[in-house]
Amino acid sequence: MRSTSLFLLCCLGLFLSCSKNTTTQPVYEDVPYWQDYSVKYYSEPANGTLLSAHSDRNGVVKILSSAGLFQPYDGQFLYHGKLQTDGTYRPLKNKKIAALGVYENQFVYLDDKTVLSNAWAGKLFSKHALPAARIFAGGKAFTFLVSDGKSLQLLKDSVSLWKGDLDGDEVVSIRYQAGTDAFWILGKKSVYTLAGTTLTNVFQGATFTAFDLSDDGQKLFVGTPDGYIEWDVATKKQVGDIRKKLPWTEITAVEVIGDKVWFGTTNGAFALRADGKFDYYNGERWLPGNSVVHIAEGPNKSVLVLTSAGLGQICFKQMTLHEKAMYYEEQVRSRHIRNGFNASLDNMEKGNIASGYLADSDNDGLWTSMYLGGEIFRYAVTKDADALQNCREALDAMERLYTINPVPGFPSRSFERSGYIPQLSDPERWQHSSDPEWDWKATTSSDEAVGHIFAFGAMAELIDDPDMKNRAITLIDTLMSHIVKNNYYLIDYDGKPTTWGRWSPEYVNAMPKNVGDRKITSSNITAMLQTAYHFTKKEKYKEKAFELMQKHGYLENLMRPMKEIGPAPGEADDLSKLLSDGWNHSDDEMYFVSYWGLYRYAFNDTLKAKYKEAILDHWAIERPEKEGAWNIFTALTGTSEFDLNEAAWYLREHPLDLIDWAISNSHRKDIEKIAPNFRNQTLKEVLPPDERPVQRHNGNMFTLDRTGSNGTSEHSAGDIWLLPYWMGRYLNVISAPKK
Repeated sequence: MRSTSLFLLCCLGLFLSCSKNTTTQPVYEDVPYWQDYSVKYYSEPANGTLLSAHSDRNGVVKILSSAGLFQPYDGQFLYHGKLQTDGTYRPLKNKKIAALGVYENQFVYLDDKTVLSNAWAGKLFSKHALPAARIFAGGKAFTFLVSDGKSLQLLKDSVSLWKGDLDGDEVVSIRYQAGTDAFWILGKKSVYTLAGTTLTNVFQGATFTAFDLSDDGQKLFVGTPDGYIEWDVATKKQVGDIRKKLPWTEITAVEVIGDKVWFGTTNGAFALRADGKFDYYNGERWLPGNSVVHIAEGPNKSVLVLTSAGLGQICFKQMTLHEKAMYYEEQVRSRHIRNGFNASLDNMEKGNIASGYLADSDNDGLWTSMYLGGEIFRYAVTKDADALQNCREALDAMERLYTINPVPGFPSRSFERSGYIPQLSDPERWQHSSDPEWDWKATTSSDEAVGHIFAFGAMAELIDDPDMKNRAITLIDTLMSHIVKNNYYLIDYDGKPTTWGRWSPEYVNAMPKNVGDRKITSSNITAMLQTAYHFTKKEKYKEKAFELMQKHGYLENLMRPMKEIGPAPGEADDLSKLLSDGWNHSDDEMYFVSYWGLYRYAFNDTLKAKYKEAILDHWAIERPEKEGAWNIFTALTGTSEFDLNEAAWYLREHPLDLIDWAISNSHRKDIEKIAPNFRNQTLKEVLPPDERPVQRHNGNMFTLDRTGSNGTSEHSAGDIWLLPYWMGRYLNVISAPKK
């Protein structure tokens, strides 16, 4: 009976190792969500001072400046446009247009004599008596309230219905509330209503800059240089104190659009959501400049954010995660494949993706392994021939890393055609191949080895092409034979261990127990040896793994709780202190990538249970980062708690624009900063990916700013996004797309 139970347990362990997770795990239903992106139109000095932007019922966008009317030209996502002089209606060139607005979804203009429009067969031509008029709004039945900043005039069909002023205050803006047939008038220090011909002072204040009413007419949002005021129309009282916990407090524009209240500032724009939090649009990922002049509703649910440097059109498109994946697949294939590697596009000219070059990297093998892993999972889910071909090409590049150098079993970091400046400036890493056309990059680190074994293992297990499967297994055996033969070191062309390719007991256990490298190297090499044994069935790998775990304490090392990891003690050696001066997010990447082989190819169920404990312990400390990949990797253990909602949030909130624009968040008052700490966590709650710098999984998700270069490179979505998405699909925790 006992032997039968043991047999069943072994079968169960095999099933858990080689099949997708059970249905007890939560599943994210991939229904459409609103994805935002920006189309930018840059201004030139000849365009003058930009004043306002509007769109009409036909989707036409017009911009008014001190130099006249303009329209956006030649812009699309990732391809910046410009502002072009609008000569559509030639007679308008003779008008001294001072303000542009929209009435009944048609363009209306204010000049020094009239309110006029080309809509309604041009019949709207209502004369006023304010030569310096520059502010207006339309009311019921083609009545218009006009102001020059001092005086006000209500008119209809050139007949003055009322005249007045704000008792010495200066008019800033006018809005019309259809439900009450009343105009709201914002002064610099007061708010009035005009109902019929009755002017009423609603409340007093100071330094008001912009305002708007909620769609239901119940709330008034008033901007100031130091935040905004929310005022209740029914009770005629201010709601709470002035709100200052904002992305930026110097308000220049307010516009209610749909269920959001949009605020323009001197440092970007932000939208107040229904849940009370903000979406912040800052930097050239979103806007041509950060000094916002005006905000208006745009065509097709977009938002027009006019800045002093041009127009940013924030667009919203319904898409599923699968549709986003297909966009990213095209992004990778069209401009991020270099010799089969998953590469970055560098040295771009301010976001111009037609410029720049495909750059080599010290981590070409790692970034490509992660992209390859994603494509392997994609193929396992879809059996798509395109995915299989992507895997084949990436495998070609990975395989050549081993053959382009003369060291048996040693993987190069990268390779490139010879004679280019990077090779000449870094002769220690770049070595000549036997083929004079090619150079290869040496000094390979553990990052690459870990990535290789992960991808080759996934390929050997999940790709049904016999040739590719056999090549993957051969590469696993090639690399691990080199490591085992050389006492757990990567031995370079000079016969010496590379700086970071070290897993030997004398290196690992020389570090204090609380130094992270002792734990991670033990975890990584165990996963690598297990993977090698699982696919080659060579006993040496299993024997070496158990020797390290039992004789040299590697199991104890890898099981050490994450809460014990910290700075090396004062008496520790310099290397240990260097390796533990802060949390290493590259280590997190290496851990989780290796967890695939550690858990999935565990030697037995007892070890598998321990590994699961170690993975969940690591995941628990990573939870504040809401890192999509780490949450999805954790799901491979079958646990029902792996923050699926946060993983989906990570995938949804990633910007379609992966260009490394300069980003600034340190100034924000709506974020709660925490004291400096070992993990370098700066905030109580992490910002969404589209509001922070674009970065790979080895970056700190709590990084607030990116300074220096602006728009000089584009990251590939291959490792950043496609890996966690397709792994989630394979593990059945993300569904196929739903309509």
